[in-house]
Parts: sequence; structure tokens; C-alpha cells
Amino acid sequence: MIDIKGTLVSEGAGGVYNERMLGNYRVWDPYRSKLAALWYLDKTTTLDKDEVVLYLGAANGTTVSHVADYVESVYAVEFAPRPMEDLLVVAKKRKNIIPIYADATRPVLYASLLEPADLLYQDVAQPNQAGIAVKHLPFLKSGGRLILMLKTRSVDIRKSPDEVFADTCAELTKGGYIVEKSTWLNPYHQDHAAIICRKE
Repeated sequence: MIDIKGTLVSEGAGGVYNERMLGNYRVWDPYRSKLAALWYLDKTTTLDKDEVVLYLGAANGTTVSHVADYVESVYAVEFAPRPMEDLLVVAKKRKNIIPIYADATRPVLYASLLEPADLLYQDVAQPNQAGIAVKHLPFLKSGGRLILMLKTRSVDIRKSPDEVFADTCAELTKGGYIVEKSTWLNPYHQDHAAIICRKE
């Protein structure tokens, strides 16, 4: 990851979401991107130029665009029509983004479009976030990483964020992931935790 005097940036064409520029580098805003927030809280987070990323919950393409600046290719899955329109505009400017209009709860419908991924990045506001990650385990290479951005209030509002977090980790472990570490994303994103896993 590129750090300019403590500021996370990526190298690429600007103008995706009115982001600031530092020379030829795009400033990656941690308040707009949970992955950027994770980097500020845990500087061991990395993206490599030869990586293939499967991105679930691509939304308008804000974070996707920064990830694409770093990696070989990004398969970006989004289900909502309006954000998908914005994602298509972003994909036109970056040839290594493959937008997929599909429901992340039904990966069988787009499995034929994918190649084995080095990183599964998931940011979906669904009650079954761990279950979605487990369904996508077959698309990860052996030893591949999962970064799950857990939105605790989307899972079960009746439980505390800590309870939801513990339940999610248990389900991921049961489903075949090794949970390596986690980071709560305060102060950038309230009641959100990043869970980093490896495929067994």
C-alpha cells in the first residue's frame, strides 16, 4: 500500500468520487471506504499487483476503484440497480474491473464468470454475512484471504455487536475459514468490524 506522509493513496486516474489528489495519487478516504479504514487501524493490510480479487458488495465502485489501482483484476459483484450504474461508469475507466450484476447470496448464477481469487473482499449488508462468505469459499485459492466487513446491525439488531462478532467468527470457522485477526473500525465506521481469514 502506498503511504505518503501518513496518508493512504492509490495511483490512478482521479475523479471517481471527487477524491482529493496528491500529485498523481488518489487519496483513499477511510470515512468513505472500510478497507481504507482498516489500513489506518492495521498497517499490515496489503494488496499486491498480481492478485485477483472477488469483491462482493461493490456498490458505486468507490473502494473498488482504489483496489483496482493496486491489483491485477477485480470481479465486482453488485445487486442494486442504481449503484450498478455508477459501477459501470467506474469500470469503463479501469479495464481490470469486471462488473457483475448479480445477487451475492446466489454465486452459482455467476460462477462461470469467475477465476480463482487470491482475495475475497465482502462488504454486504445482509443478515447472513458469514453464510455468504462460506458459499464463496470454493472460489478462493488455497491459502487465499477473506476480508469480511461485518455490519453487526445488519445481522441481528437484538444482539450486541460483540455477540454478533463472536457468532460470525464461529460460523466462518465451521465453514472452512481460519480466522486470523479482527479489527473494529471505530472511529471511521461505527459497529463495523473487519474479520481477516485464510482458506484452510
